[in-house]
Amino acid sequence: MNAAERYEEILASAQCLYSTAEVEAAIVEMARQITARIGATNPVVCSVLTGGIVLTGKLITQLPFALELDYLHLSRYQNRTEGGLLQWKARPTIDCTGRTVLLVDDILDEGTTLQAAVEHFRQMGAVDVLTAVLINKRHQRKHGLQVADFVGLETEDRYLFGYGLDYHGYFRNVPGIYGL
Repeated sequence: MNAAERYEEILASAQCLYSTAEVEAAIVEMARQITARIGATNPVVCSVLTGGIVLTGKLITQLPFALELDYLHLSRYQNRTEGGLLQWKARPTIDCTGRTVLLVDDILDEGTTLQAAVEHFRQMGAVDVLTAVLINKRHQRKHGLQVADFVGLETEDRYLFGYGLDYHGYFRNVPGIYGL
């Protein structure tokens, strides 16, 4: 059976770590911090697909300043539960030379994907590259980016899904953050 066939069973066995209201409040607070820091810089906000879609969509509606929106698709997981080699599927298209870039992703786990994206934008001439993640997972396995500039919520080291985070490609649409 795949994750789709086991949807109800998996959801029933998971623990809700953060409710929809808690996640939404964290996003509003992130937006407040981001606005204070980069609101006057005409930034490029870049969603890291696929996990960053939900956070990016929710976050940009809370940012009351001029920005351009772009995306990149850089993945280590390809719908698996363990990361592999980095694979670029789509690169950003907006010229970020001399601009501030805000990378938005679902989670900071080991930090490899976000670190590669940060380095890409620095090589492309961004004046500043900041990171925003919905979840920072607390553990000692980080060997890429160690800390994000803006963090919504923190969790212990568990397998998570919901609000953009997936389990075998499914459950990104689940309201709230769940742990297995």
